[in-house]
Amino acid sequence: MCIHVTYTFFNKDLPMRNRMKAYIIHLQNRIIEAFESLDPNAPFKRDKWNRKEGGLGISATVCAGKVLEKAGVNISVVYGKLPPPAIKQMRADHSEIPYDPESGKSLPFFAAGISLVIHPQHPLAPTVHANYRYFEISDDVPHNEVDGSQTESSDESIPEGGKILAWWFGGGSDLTPTYLLEEDAKHFHNTLKSACDTHGSSIYPTFKKWCDEYFYIPHRKESRGVGGIFFDDLSTAHHKRLDGDGASSVEKSDRPKTADDIFAFVRSCGDAFLPSYIPILKLRSSPPFDPSSPFMTPPPDHYPLNEPLPIPYTLPTSRLRRWQLLRRGRYVEFNLIYDRGTKFGLQTPGARIESILMSLPETARWEYMNELEYGEDGKGVDGTEESKILEVLRVPKEWV
Repeated sequence: MCIHVTYTFFNKDLPMRNRMKAYIIHLQNRIIEAFESLDPNAPFKRDKWNRKEGGLGISATVCAGKVLEKAGVNISVVYGKLPPPAIKQMRADHSEIPYDPESGKSLPFFAAGISLVIHPQHPLAPTVHANYRYFEISDDVPHNEVDGSQTESSDESIPEGGKILAWWFGGGSDLTPTYLLEEDAKHFHNTLKSACDTHGSSIYPTFKKWCDEYFYIPHRKESRGVGGIFFDDLSTAHHKRLDGDGASSVEKSDRPKTADDIFAFVRSCGDAFLPSYIPILKLRSSPPFDPSSPFMTPPPDHYPLNEPLPIPYTLPTSRLRRWQLLRRGRYVEFNLIYDRGTKFGLQTPGARIESILMSLPETARWEYMNELEYGEDGKGVDGTEESKILEVLRVPKEWV
């Protein structure tokens, strides 16, 4: 199975839409297998669905496992007609789209992507999010069907589009810890940087900065987590962040410059997800979280007996869990108020709401002026483990 899929997404003779579909199916299978190996008694439930407007997807979810409280690894391959307001909005970043706003016409679109959010049980195991996607806009011409055997696990072939007017990739991955354990943040960022650096030295710092800006909660004046990478609108066209406002040619920038090179970069980032996160999750979830225990048991063999433990391991379990739920409340706030993917999904005709809201945690908490964050006098706290994570959320840090 893997040999066939690998050949498919490496095959440069196939349309990019077919190659991307094959890759996200392959990546979804790998990621699910890795999580199920950590908790064999909590298998993912795979829900394969079809979109009547055009397309399909597989939503794979799990709840109430020993390691994962709630998690979803979703893929979707959808197509149809893009309404004029959406085209107008996209032309702001893609002026190459030849479109007359007065025509009132819709244009065919194609989108394929993988999106995942992992909310672990253990308060010291961070939440993680990743998303990689491909988007096309094409001429409004009749579609011809292509051979559906070109991709794995498909009951439906992908319609062949007309002349492509615009295309781009987007995505990224970011980490959201409850408490600050710097070795985890450094490992996560170093792994992503290594994946980026093989495709250009400017990519990681540019996309890391973009991530810090994107996952910002304005009404809280803090970031959702400790970041990672984020990018959008990546194609052969001029890119404002990578190529600069004054660049006269894409050739002047140090970054992937062809569709094949950009797709290779996206695969490098997707392939980096497991090594960036699984070691962290495995470490922080061992031994499994026990809410009835007064204090956490630290990972065996990781911290020498003659050295002090990281302070979060010395805090009461009830306090760790409470803070975890309060921080998950912030996760909900960002996703429902600011996240562009959530808002775009909810506005898309035929949207699968359950898959879109998969990113929300199973449990979250809001308290009025909780003392862990605001102190007993409402003026804030200093020197606590909760204040340490708040500091890096308010002023993003360079982890590499």
